[in-house]
Amino acid sequence: MARADLLLSLVKAASSGDQAMVRKTVEAMAAEERSKNHSVLAEQLEKQVYRNGSTPKPDYAPTHIVAHNLVHEITPRRNISELVLNSTVRSAIDELVQEHHRADLLRSYNLQPRNRLLLTGNPGNGKTSLAEALASALMVPFVIARYDGLITSYLGETATRLRRLFEFAHTRRCVLFFDEFDTLGKERGDIHETGEIKRVVSSLLLQIDDLPPHVVVVCATNHPELLDRAVWRRFQLKLKLDPPDKKQIEEYFSLAAKRLNFSLGLTPRVLADKLAGASYSDLEGFTSDVARAYVLSLPSADAKEIASRKLQTWKVRSKPSVQKSNR
Repeated sequence: MARADLLLSLVKAASSGDQAMVRKTVEAMAAEERSKNHSVLAEQLEKQVYRNGSTPKPDYAPTHIVAHNLVHEITPRRNISELVLNSTVRSAIDELVQEHHRADLLRSYNLQPRNRLLLTGNPGNGKTSLAEALASALMVPFVIARYDGLITSYLGETATRLRRLFEFAHTRRCVLFFDEFDTLGKERGDIHETGEIKRVVSSLLLQIDDLPPHVVVVCATNHPELLDRAVWRRFQLKLKLDPPDKKQIEEYFSLAAKRLNFSLGLTPRVLADKLAGASYSDLEGFTSDVARAYVLSLPSADAKEIASRKLQTWKVRSKPSVQKSNR
């Protein structure tokens, strides 16, 4: 049975004639039932919400496989506790998670949890990892937009596919993730962009505005300066992820040693000194390299020797990435 707060919201919307709120509430009820594996009931609700209403019925069933070329849906495996975040970012994410876990309380006061998050920062510093960890904390699927399925050279088709993607997400409790968001959300005033891109941005803004609260959209970009100014205003929460400092690198390796359940051979402080300036992606790659070599060398593995050898290799391999992250 649907939660009491959703039923109450539906009655209020229906009695006041607020068709948009009726639709959003029924979509939230369908998403709730789908999360309980009540697919038949969820699809019946979806069918009814588009019947004889002001909102046009989607030209495909939300569960249809046609959406699969627009998104990649995975079960999140990263946890927020595994990430090294500064206090500002961690506090903001913790608040967002609490809002969604206590959404019924917020609705009883006619409030909704925030559901639009923009992540900025240099490549390799955890934007995708944070989005996945957020999905894990909310216990919902991680749905990644596929640009190879979305973007086409045919006039108007990109906006149509974008609409289909959002329709697909509407009836699911999920985190919808757009990486390299500047691909879609470019500044409309750019004289070098075509009219097609401008139409896509306008469609994108409408779709983001219309998202129900149970869909959390997370957009990430390495180039925030390219985003349209109107796109910025759509996000309730904007967080910048910076490269790790030495203290954060040390914390990362302490967590990594616990996760791997064996020593990396050198202390976190020594590793932090040696890899200062590296991105989180570099640190993860280095840790994986050491772990693979250690396991393959068992039972006579020398973790310190392996880590020292890998440091020499990474000194050369990570240099371009380190320089780029410091620009």
